[in-house]
Amino acid sequence: MIEIDGKDAGGQLVRTAVALSAITGKAFRIVNIRGARPEPGLKAQHMEGISAVAKLYSAQVSGLELGSKKLEFIPEKPEPKYLEVKISTAGSIGLVLQSLLIAATKFEKPITVKFSGGGTWGKWAPPLLYLEKVFLPCLGSGLKIKVKKEGFYPRGGADVEVDINPIKVKPMEILDHGKLLELNIFSVAAAQLEKAKVAERQANSAKSFLEGKLGVKVSVETAYSAAENPGSGILIVGKCENSVIGADSIGELKVSAEDVGKRAGRDFFREFAAGAVDRHCADMLLPYIALAGKGKIKTSEITQHIVTSIELIEKFLPVKFVIDRSNNTISVG
Repeated sequence: MIEIDGKDAGGQLVRTAVALSAITGKAFRIVNIRGARPEPGLKAQHMEGISAVAKLYSAQVSGLELGSKKLEFIPEKPEPKYLEVKISTAGSIGLVLQSLLIAATKFEKPITVKFSGGGTWGKWAPPLLYLEKVFLPCLGSGLKIKVKKEGFYPRGGADVEVDINPIKVKPMEILDHGKLLELNIFSVAAAQLEKAKVAERQANSAKSFLEGKLGVKVSVETAYSAAENPGSGILIVGKCENSVIGADSIGELKVSAEDVGKRAGRDFFREFAAGAVDRHCADMLLPYIALAGKGKIKTSEITQHIVTSIELIEKFLPVKFVIDRSNNTISVG
């Protein structure tokens, strides 16, 4: 059984471990879950993600309790099926999906996942739209998402259905994003904020910041959604010759819509200037590079999150990553 200490990591370590355990058939035990967080232990959204993968692999799980700092996960046979995931908080649907996408690589047919509750836009997590527009295109894959109701921080309450097509793992090399072909801004807000034109203000601020800097026309798409609470989010997507780069930001109390948009614009400009893929996408690509056994990417920054993910992946898969901090590249094989 693989032993893991989560004292220096967050919930993503648990989610990734569960997914890798499922597809490799290797059981694991983790202690000090989310030990680096102010409130350590499992939260509701972590439990739902673990439970979802467990259902797909008929896994034996112990320690799956609110606040638990220990977990043991023993996978059995894969059983692709329709899933219903209920998240009582604003916990990220995108983070749960990250785990399910890895777990589904073993399947031959698509699976459908129905999410009740949870967040489509939240803090410290990729928006659901980011997975659809940035991460999966970098992998050369797709995702069918039906968002009936957005879930914004801090209440969540989303209503979402996702059809997951098993990702076909293959070697990748993304060392230069190439020419920027398209720059798209997606700005979303709760229906309660339509009168204040929050979605338009976010988008126009980001557009004003980026227009003229990158030599390409900026397209804008705004939308309003029924939601449990006022909230908003913006995603900037740069389609390049060799990759897709993204940056996002969410609305917060006492932060103007203009500042939310400009923050996303600055983040995008920084990512585009420094890497072939953005730092968040690089982190998500690591398990797939490892599963392929060969790959190399250049990112904007070697974050501690990336280092922690690599250390975990090497426990489950027979690979050795090489990190070159002089040019922020990560490679296998």
